[in-house]
Amino acid sequence: MVRSTLRGWRRRASTAAIGAAAVAAAMTAGVPSVAAQDFPGADEIVSSPNMEQVAYLPPTAPLVGGTGTDIAFQGRYAFVGNYLGFTIYDIKQPKKTTIVSQVLCPGSQNDVSVKGNLLFLSTDSRRSDDSCASTTQNDGSQPYWEGMKIFDISDKRAPRYIKSVATACGSHTHTLVPDKRGKVAYLYVSSYGPSETISGCQPPHDKISIIEVPLRHPTAARVVATPTLFPDGGNAGEPDLDYPDRTSATTGCHDITVYPEKDLAAGACMGDGVLFDISDRTAPREINRVQDDQNFAFWHSATFNNAGTKVIFTDELGGGGAATCNAEIGEERGADGIYDIAGRGDHRRLVFKSYFKIDRYQTDEENCVAHNGSLIPVKGKDIMVQSWYMGGVQVWDFTDSSHPKKIGFWERGPAADPETSGGTWSAYYYNGYIYSSDLGKGLDVLRINDRRTDPAKHVRYDELNVQTQGHFGR
Repeated sequence: MVRSTLRGWRRRASTAAIGAAAVAAAMTAGVPSVAAQDFPGADEIVSSPNMEQVAYLPPTAPLVGGTGTDIAFQGRYAFVGNYLGFTIYDIKQPKKTTIVSQVLCPGSQNDVSVKGNLLFLSTDSRRSDDSCASTTQNDGSQPYWEGMKIFDISDKRAPRYIKSVATACGSHTHTLVPDKRGKVAYLYVSSYGPSETISGCQPPHDKISIIEVPLRHPTAARVVATPTLFPDGGNAGEPDLDYPDRTSATTGCHDITVYPEKDLAAGACMGDGVLFDISDRTAPREINRVQDDQNFAFWHSATFNNAGTKVIFTDELGGGGAATCNAEIGEERGADGIYDIAGRGDHRRLVFKSYFKIDRYQTDEENCVAHNGSLIPVKGKDIMVQSWYMGGVQVWDFTDSSHPKKIGFWERGPAADPETSGGTWSAYYYNGYIYSSDLGKGLDVLRINDRRTDPAKHVRYDELNVQTQGHFGR
């Protein structure tokens, strides 16, 4: 497939010329010169005709300078994580989105989810203690804290920190898993990167931590299980290859997505993609595992389709900091992998069908790779919106697993100020709009108007944690 030129883009500023390195890469790849591609200028907003920005809120104190991360939703509110804390937005009128409150509580990544009056916040950096006034504690041989923080958000204007739970290797991400009686929420805590020099993160770390949160008594939250997911050690990786080309060794999971109604989970676990049975919430059981050492460097996240018959796995080639949307890297690395789930019960298998990657080259100054996204709820179709860091926001259709199709996109050009660079971390569809959390620039509210996605405008959620999938369109 030849990358398309950018005809039909919405434009907001002057254009910029392509760098010589990208031209040379295209020539080496044997495709038409991308010098003809009209790259956006610094911070210039461009999009397909069917997508537009309807609101933008830049970072404000006390979270200026932090890195924007994940998003959760509840009623009229969006909760956006940041390495410095989190923000609660009022999105009742998306075009007039406002800030309700901000909480300063440093601790990367501050991955966020919500359940009723509770907000859960991941800490994956060693801190001097579990308070929101903690400082960095880089010496892993000294006492430190990392894990999960729990807030009472019954008053959205004044969230209240009520409980912490320490977990091995911290909490890079977490996934909220409801029990079957509605009395308990489980948190699957994903973390990785053990070291013999870190007292609370010793190798091997082939497990997750599971926190049980009694919903009526959240201060009784505690770790109730630490199941080993990789008794064989998982993918050994390719230590002889240079980063970012090598496949990561599996030392834990990066992210887990669950489909509780179907008792399924999909684990994106560094060097492995895994399908789990979670009928016993505290004892996930592997059904099938896949690897792709040729094209996947780091299994980062997962998304089921609505029917629970497919999984999209993302590859975070370059760790999110490299320019991988170019001719040199190609169309199959730093991409999405589309897998069908074939068979039944314990005989189910993940069957690879195709890759999907955005069809717009980025400059050598733009980090770009597959990242966090969600389904757009169109009954009978498999449509997704997804972040690609500085590659922007992409809407695409994978109804035909072997032939995914683009629908629309929105993005900014290279950051004028390097301190605000990074691009979009999470892009999720919620009640008719797309919300994009930018690493450095704040929150963008987007709208897509397309006959293929228009039916989703009638679907309404009361609460949405994207890594906790439910069924729509009954």
